[in-house]
Amino acid sequence: MNYTTTVALGLSIEAAIPIVKEALQAQGFGTLTEIDVKSTLYEKIGEDFEPYVILGACNPRLAFRALSAEREIGTLLPCNVVVRQSEGGVTVDALDPAIMAKVTGNPELGPIAEEAAHLIGEALAGLKERFAS
Repeated sequence: MNYTTTVALGLSIEAAIPIVKEALQAQGFGTLTEIDVKSTLYEKIGEDFEPYVILGACNPRLAFRALSAEREIGTLLPCNVVVRQSEGGVTVDALDPAIMAKVTGNPELGPIAEEAAHLIGEALAGLKERFAS
């Protein structure tokens, strides 16, 4: 089962993170959370891991519609976008919002997920066009 949309960028992770946030913001998504997995794993359990950051992206208008349709959907929000070190640059993985609609089985969430997927897809397509490795 494919549950992400992925693009490879010829950037360092330090350069990519603000650019990814900017691309998401241009599509109406703010960044609610930023988790530095590499630092967290080292601090908590002493394990080394490649640079890996999880961005919690949220489009407030879409989130309101989804929460209005199903209160429990908050357990699947925000939309996670991963920026991780890979060979030759970074990989950006975005959760396919359709997963949220499929998991719940609520037909009201389908159009909301489709719109979110379209907007995230636009953000990633723009990144790919400008920075593909």
